Amino acid sequence: MIQVTKEGVLLERTAYDFESHGVFNPGVLREGSTVHLFYRAVKPGNRSTIGYCKLDGPHQIVQRDNEPVIRPEFDYESLGVEDPRICRIDEVYYLTYTAFDGVNALGALATSRDLKTFEKQGVIVPRFSYTEFETLIKGGWDIEDRYLGYCHSNPFIPETNRNNLVWDKDVLFFPQRINGKLYFLHRIKPDIQLVAIDELSDLTPEFWEDYVSRLNEHTVLFPKYDHEISYIGSGAPPIETEAGWLLIYHGVKCTAEGNIYSACAALLDFHEPRKELARLPYPLFEPEHDWELHGEVDNVCFPCGTALFGDTLYIYYGAADRQIAYASLSLTELISELKLNTIKNEVSS
Repeated sequence: MIQVTKEGVLLERTAYDFESHGVFNPGVLREGSTVHLFYRAVKPGNRSTIGYCKLDGPHQIVQRDNEPVIRPEFDYESLGVEDPRICRIDEVYYLTYTAFDGVNALGALATSRDLKTFEKQGVIVPRFSYTEFETLIKGGWDIEDRYLGYCHSNPFIPETNRNNLVWDKDVLFFPQRINGKLYFLHRIKPDIQLVAIDELSDLTPEFWEDYVSRLNEHTVLFPKYDHEISYIGSGAPPIETEAGWLLIYHGVKCTAEGNIYSACAALLDFHEPRKELARLPYPLFEPEHDWELHGEVDNVCFPCGTALFGDTLYIYYGAADRQIAYASLSLTELISELKLNTIKNEVSS
């Protein structure tokens, strides 16, 4: 087992209206000794914007804005911009978030060159109705029951309205091009899928029709272990290590008492990220403290960002959909533990 230190709550809600209901699920970017946090800020009525905080080192707060840095502007995000993740590729910052219009929740992108002004690129995931999605995946492997079960059980999608869009969230980019291509993860429940493109302009309706019709080929991680058996989702942008891409993600177990969200870890192949190399068979960490167990949504550790200082990996996460907490661990220990749980070792055992 890996020694994980829960460092505690880092940010709490304030009296400012835009974040008076909660702050959580932060996208994180380290540049030198500076750590940038772009976090989900919620006002009464569950309306979300993105706030900003700057740290010196992993936890010393030196700046916190008193108004959102990103807010809803367009119809597709009219009721909220949620759950940001951020990374830098070449000279451009890629900030992804979930755009919510009251019914549809879809991954969107904003880009920047200075972290002060952001240009919204719009929704970058497929935009298919439940009827269209069902048509595209019919005739495939076992995904009809797998995915359509989530479509039919979505409380926001009445059976009488099949024209609403399939939810596609948890979008995050790899922090560099791989073999010349941009890679990003996204999540159509219950799995994590992977996209590889030359440029954003490749994401045409025709591209997505072909992609969804072969969704099994683009799925990189499936729920496997008890703590993540219901569904999983991307967490923080992957970290380059000597063993491959380290992915911190969230796993969910649905119980009669409610859902339990845990932080999880896996390794993906550096050159072929569709290939899973290893995965922890237990949660990296899970809700245990009062501020993780009780909040707007109980029993939630929802990792969205990391910062590496020396060998210490800091993981920043939403705690019970109310505040931002962080945990630390040894990167070397984590990689060593993952190497004991490779897919090869799993098969041989």
